[in-house]
Amino acid sequence: MEQLMFVEIGMGIDLHGQNVTKAAIRAVQNAIHHNSMPGIRTVLPDGDLNRMKVNVRLAVPADKDKLDLDAVKEKLPYGQVTFEVVDGGMLTTSGIVLPDKQDANDLAYVVIASVEVGY
Repeated sequence: MEQLMFVEIGMGIDLHGQNVTKAAIRAVQNAIHHNSMPGIRTVLPDGDLNRMKVNVRLAVPADKDKLDLDAVKEKLPYGQVTFEVVDGGMLTTSGIVLPDKQDANDLAYVVIASVEVGY
C-alpha cells in the first residue's frame, strides 16, 4: 500500500459454536460499518473504488486452519483485499454449553480486526 488513509478497528465474537470465521466476519463488519468515506474517490487513482487497497489483519485465538478468508472477503464491498492472520484475540467462557447452537464446549471466540484502507 503506497498511501495508508484509514485504519478501522473492530471486534467480533462467536458466543456459541466455536466458529472462527463467524467471529472474523463480525469483527470486520464492526470495523467498517461505523464509517463512511465520502471523499475516497477523490484520492483514488482514476477515482475507481476497485483500485482501493484494503489490508485486513485478523487476530485469531484458535482454529486458524478453519478460517474461511473468502467468506470474510465477501463482506468487503470494494477494493483489492489482502489478509494477515496473526495470533491474538481471546478464548473465554460463554458460561454455558448449548448443543442446539453447535457448541462443542463453552468457549466463546473473540477475533480482533484491523482494516487498513488506502491506495
